[in-house]
Amino acid sequence: MDQLLNYIISVQFALFVLVLVVLKSSIKFVPQNRAWIIERFGKYQSTREAGMNFIIPFVDRVAADRSLKEQAFDVPSQAAITKDNISLTVDGVLYFRVLDPYKATYGVEDYVFAVTQLAQTTMRSEIGKIDLDKTFEERDMLNSKIVESINQASESWGVAVLRYEIKDITPPATIMDAMESQMKAERERRAKILESEGEKQAAINIAEGQKQARVLAAEAEKQEQVLAAQGEASAIMAVADAQAQALTVVGKSAATEEGQKAVQLDLASKAIEAKQAIAKESSIVLLPDNGTEAANIVAQATSIINTLNRKTPT
Repeated sequence: MDQLLNYIISVQFALFVLVLVVLKSSIKFVPQNRAWIIERFGKYQSTREAGMNFIIPFVDRVAADRSLKEQAFDVPSQAAITKDNISLTVDGVLYFRVLDPYKATYGVEDYVFAVTQLAQTTMRSEIGKIDLDKTFEERDMLNSKIVESINQASESWGVAVLRYEIKDITPPATIMDAMESQMKAERERRAKILESEGEKQAAINIAEGQKQARVLAAEAEKQEQVLAAQGEASAIMAVADAQAQALTVVGKSAATEEGQKAVQLDLASKAIEAKQAIAKESSIVLLPDNGTEAANIVAQATSIINTLNRKTPT
């Protein structure tokens, strides 16, 4: 009886252990951003994503574990020839992710190796389409073309290339020396151009300054001449006004009896002075035929003044 009881207990314990093993084998916890490919009897059954999943023990198995995260892989250095037949050594970094775990498992043997090799061949092909100078200037264009070409070929693998970055482009040493000489010559050329532009601008500034100085000097001279002419005109007007006022005063005085006597006396004095001057300059002395010549001159002058006074309105 005791043996039977022990046997039953052993069977129950074995069944309990078997149930635990079956439960443990049937419950699968898939981590976040991963996908498991489940095969049943060696044939694709389903794709299980993150979380708790159930499978049939001993019938289903996990055939592949695929990461859905973005992955980065170094593309090994390789030789590439440019359009102008220059050999370069190029390497880069490839960023991609698995979009379809089924295609990544059954569409290609090793999608990482396939994508890396495709990146190398595409990079060689794209570099062969451009000259050496453009390989340094158009890295972004090269990167985008490589990504586009890889995505067209890797679509059947369930892999999407997000971006490709060229790390280093190394030309031969002789080409490096030639490029250094070219860069040095270009820098010297730019320096000379900048220097000549500076000299040109300085000459323009000097010429402009001289021009402005001459214009200002001419303007000053013109202004000086205008002011001088205005001064002379003012002086002439002042003299003319003074003479006019003097003649007016003399005319008013000559209209009186005392003024006429003064005029007669002045005329007689000037006539005598004229006679004396003639006598000094000439050795011949002309005696007047009339002894009262001075009186006659004064009388004639007086007659003229009287005539003018009669014509002048009072």
